[in-house]
Amino acid sequence: MPSASASSAKSSRFQSVLNVVERLGNLLPNPATLFALLAAIVVGLSWVFSRMGVAVTHPATGASVPVISLLNVEGLQRMLLNLVPNFVGFPPLGSVLACLVGIAVAERTGLITTALRMVVVAAPRRWLSTILVFGGILSHSGADVGYVLYIPLGAAIFHVAGRHPLAGLAAAFAGVAGGFNANIVLGTLDVLLGGITQTAAAVVKPGIVVTPAANWYFMAASSVLITFVGAWVTEKIIEPRLGPYIGDAPRGEIKPLSADEKRGLRFAAITVLAVTAVVLVGALTRGGFLVDPKNPSFLASYFIRGLIFFIFFYGLTAGIAYGIGARTIRNDHDVVRGMEASLSTMGSYIVMAFFASQFLAYFTWTNLGTVMAVKGAGVLQGLNLQDSPIILLVSLVFFTGCVDLVIGSASAKWTLLAPIFVPMFMLLGYSPEIVQGAYRVGDSCTNIISPLNPYFPLILGFAVRYMPKTGIGSMISLMLPYTIAFLAAWTLMLMGWIALGLPVGPGAGLFLAK
Repeated sequence: MPSASASSAKSSRFQSVLNVVERLGNLLPNPATLFALLAAIVVGLSWVFSRMGVAVTHPATGASVPVISLLNVEGLQRMLLNLVPNFVGFPPLGSVLACLVGIAVAERTGLITTALRMVVVAAPRRWLSTILVFGGILSHSGADVGYVLYIPLGAAIFHVAGRHPLAGLAAAFAGVAGGFNANIVLGTLDVLLGGITQTAAAVVKPGIVVTPAANWYFMAASSVLITFVGAWVTEKIIEPRLGPYIGDAPRGEIKPLSADEKRGLRFAAITVLAVTAVVLVGALTRGGFLVDPKNPSFLASYFIRGLIFFIFFYGLTAGIAYGIGARTIRNDHDVVRGMEASLSTMGSYIVMAFFASQFLAYFTWTNLGTVMAVKGAGVLQGLNLQDSPIILLVSLVFFTGCVDLVIGSASAKWTLLAPIFVPMFMLLGYSPEIVQGAYRVGDSCTNIISPLNPYFPLILGFAVRYMPKTGIGSMISLMLPYTIAFLAAWTLMLMGWIALGLPVGPGAGLFLAK
């Protein structure tokens, strides 16, 4: 058993490595400048590889996918005409700003601060990290709500509790993005991935059915694992490294709620319950105004598909109700000023989003991501690990994690990889469900350290509110311990699951049914 001094030395060496990562990362230019440079590099590489005739065969369609050059008249015209559409169509931008307009009212009136104080008082301090990570995992049921709402909430909760806000941000980010595929409830991603897996599996076994619950058992157990691993990393590695918070961001006081605040919370609670009742009636009753007649399931309802609107609406109505009850707003001018104040803090994020949107568009147009994924999968196939399926599955986990650094979309990656790996493992006797499960492990862990994650600039913007000098290197070094811990623990769990022969979902064994 290692001595305390030996453990301390190992910890010190690891912290030194993180410090080096932070210093090197922060040598990079401003994030907006970095994305502009990356866009230029993509344009240059597209010309080089296009002249070399680099192309791959798309595993799903069989079509040839060449690298397309943007360094020509057609490419230049495309960049000129799509500057604004790229920016306006950047996935996180509209949802972030729309949500903040409503949430700003709840923040301005004092609803969020008061609710946070109530949570901090009620929750034991030692369970805050665990609660934050688990809440981040559950947030996947609400699409991208976790990124927009939950991560800044995690920072605020830790700040109010007198702990370093970036530790709270890291814990929430780890749950939302690092534990992206772990959950105890099924969501739209389960439906999407299951459909892709079924299509790939039909090549070997026509008529096979892969249900949305294909990985439910494994992912539900994973949510427990990720929760406790994430909490441990937060308290044993992240907080000691950050030390006490000495920034200037104002912190709400932890004091008993006043009569006005209690009345405001009652008004807000009544409003939220009333809106929720209307939503449930509209989404769950036959012919309800939120039910899609073509697909009446709740996951396809207009509530799920229009969740951004409901976040805005909940924030707006609950904030106004609280303000009236707590007497923190007098008229509509106070409400609008709250919206303006919140959006005024998003300037740096909007600038980053502008350049990030151009880079991601160029990267997609050139097919560089697709070529890299297919070429890498070919290398993995060529390792001749067919006699060691468990090692091959673990290789798939780590390969997926690497691909995740350049292709953010879970469905896009799986569309590329499923036609290669699902039939390969089925021919070895393994079920498509366990292959999908291995993919989902790798698809989660590196989300939190990839600057190409479309929400990475947003998270960096949240961090800058508390620590203005936070850079890309700071964020990567902050989140790297979670990536390492999640990859190690989750991969070991996958190997144990296989060794024990446990089903990964209802009716989904490890081996292909005869």
